[in-house]
Amino acid sequence: MDHIYLFVLVILMAFAVSALIVGVSNDAVNFLNSALGSKAAPRYVIFLVASAGILLGSIFSSGMMEVARRGVFYPENFYFHEMMMIFLTVMFTNVILLDLFNTFGLPTSTTVSLVFGLLGSAVAVAMVKIWGTDGETLGDLPHYINSGKALGIISGILVSVIIAFITGTVVMYITRVLFSFHYQRAFRYVGPLWCGIALTAISYFAIFKGLKDTPILPHELMVWMEGHTWELMAYCLVGWTMLMGVMQYLLRINILKLTVLAGTLSLALAFAGNDLVNFIGVSVAGYDSYNIAAEAAANGVDVSTLKMGALDGAVTANPLILFLGGGVMVTTIWLSKKARSVSETEINLARQDDGAERFGSTSLSRALVRGAVNFNKNFTKYVPQRVQRFIERRFEPMVVLETAEERAPFDLIRATVNLAVASILIASATSLQLPLSTTYVTFMVAMGSSLADRAWGRESAVYRITGVLTVISGWFLTAAVAFTVAFIVGLVLMYGGDIATYGLAAVCAFILFQSKVLFSRRQKKAAAREAMYKTDAQELNIVDESTEEICNAMRTMTKLYSDTLEGLANEDRRKLKDTMRTAEQMYQEAHERKYRLLPILRKLEANNIDTGHYYVQVADYVNEVAKALVHITRPSFEHIDNNHEGLSPEQLADLQDINKRVSAIYDEIIQMLQSKDFSKLDEALMHRDQLFETLAQAIKNQIYRVRDNASSSRSSMLYLDIITETKTMVLQSRNLLKAQKHFLSTEEEVM
Repeated sequence: MDHIYLFVLVILMAFAVSALIVGVSNDAVNFLNSALGSKAAPRYVIFLVASAGILLGSIFSSGMMEVARRGVFYPENFYFHEMMMIFLTVMFTNVILLDLFNTFGLPTSTTVSLVFGLLGSAVAVAMVKIWGTDGETLGDLPHYINSGKALGIISGILVSVIIAFITGTVVMYITRVLFSFHYQRAFRYVGPLWCGIALTAISYFAIFKGLKDTPILPHELMVWMEGHTWELMAYCLVGWTMLMGVMQYLLRINILKLTVLAGTLSLALAFAGNDLVNFIGVSVAGYDSYNIAAEAAANGVDVSTLKMGALDGAVTANPLILFLGGGVMVTTIWLSKKARSVSETEINLARQDDGAERFGSTSLSRALVRGAVNFNKNFTKYVPQRVQRFIERRFEPMVVLETAEERAPFDLIRATVNLAVASILIASATSLQLPLSTTYVTFMVAMGSSLADRAWGRESAVYRITGVLTVISGWFLTAAVAFTVAFIVGLVLMYGGDIATYGLAAVCAFILFQSKVLFSRRQKKAAAREAMYKTDAQELNIVDESTEEICNAMRTMTKLYSDTLEGLANEDRRKLKDTMRTAEQMYQEAHERKYRLLPILRKLEANNIDTGHYYVQVADYVNEVAKALVHITRPSFEHIDNNHEGLSPEQLADLQDINKRVSAIYDEIIQMLQSKDFSKLDEALMHRDQLFETLAQAIKNQIYRVRDNASSSRSSMLYLDIITETKTMVLQSRNLLKAQKHFLSTEEEVM
């Protein structure tokens, strides 16, 4: 055989490991988030439980490897070379697509990525075959492609998303009305029954979803169990309830935590047992194809004419490969920072408390919230006041004394609802042979329970809904992008030959490397922002931290201001775009800082209330300065991006003079802050007044130019906007300096 096939096999095996890493990083949200979000146990305990489930599930992985072989196409109609190109295309597409989603912390579906990658690559290869075969047309495409599989998955997505969200909402609402947030008292009486119900649902899920069609349970036993499902569930309910009662009343064990950990084990087992194909199924199919071709070549068969009907047979996965795959998955959930990033996305959307939101608002999310508020107002008119008061009491939140770091994003009651409802829905759909995605179901159940639990209040609803819509759109985008990219890559490989194979392998390796670098940079920035707020109260030096942060911000602002004016002078679109993005990021960070004031104020409260007052002022002024800078950089970029006429030499000369004065003032401010010597404050204020006179003269000069038609209307408006926002930026900086001075003096008095 040609050596290129050995190279392709090596790539498939290497990408199988990569696919396991990025796939588990994405799908870790399925089985970790309920335990992590409720803090049912220390992180290492949760990971140990999940690891056990993954290893058990991977060893007894079901026969779903056939999906990668003949799920969406008919292998008997493709030659060996064509099959290898299909598998290679899917791995290129799948790994890069999943890694991209993980880098930005968005959960997606590995099932959809796999199926639509296979579909896109198979369509591309089939079309090349049709174009190169006399007498065939695109009407013959169904001879190669099993389109019904893809349509079934799409319908399953739509139905599962809606049903999971509604079911999670209804069950959580009823549960919270029954237990309230002060559930401890009621739980003493009905806790064993509640956990028995949850564990029965989880057991049903583990058996009929996680262990179905695996060697651990004989086929005859599964058939018998399916015929006696309700009887078995009744026995499970009685048995689990009695066991939970013994643990709660006699052993004094928190059975809610045990239930959450059991659900985590069950989900991890089912995930590894059924979704392993999404990560290594294509590579294993490529390995089997290579062995089939090698055996045929040894018998003198020309592999270029070898059709791959052998792939249509039963699949017997190698236990060693499955075990190694499970080992890689276990290692990944322990070490992968991207897995934590994806988990944080769902936990952040589901958390009970307010704070800085990751997503913004959109017209659709605002319309949905507005409609829900209006509906609620009209609905409550017909609900008796006594009923309303009763429900309000059930939803009164607990007074939590823990700090933000110690507080769980949601409680154990909601965690059990998430696990039990997701388990029931997934297992029921599996028993009815309905296609769905575990990612979709678990995520949408968690979002529905968050809504019912009033985690999405008036303060956060629009942002949370935007986040959910973003994730959902990402799921459907996965299907479209996977199909499109796989189709294009398939055509390139079919027409490009060996050169395209080597070239695309190098490109994919480079993209993965760049993705890792980008993610590392984002993590470092996030860690730097969080460091101040996670410092222990005894070790916190808020004055030094605040001063250093302000000085760094002012240095960055000075550079961005200068770069913006330089970009305008040279009409450098790329430079203006970079400055705009950096300024917007600074403003976003300053805006988030305002939401973190409460934890800081709690740490300062024991020292002096005035200190907290000045710190609030400092945070507000930093936010205003950053906002003014955004209002300078954004219009400047848009002006050049729209190819408008640049600023005149006279305008640029005025701005350069202003830039020198602004830089000098900021240098003085930074020097005073660092030295904590404000003796030259009056001198800085004098320079500020001189700058304001320069700004006023610049406006007069522009008025003369407008009168003499020496400047276009758009460049005049941009010029005046820059002057106005520069004045605002410097004025707020002066207020910031004054507030920081009082901040420092107040701290010295306390000390």
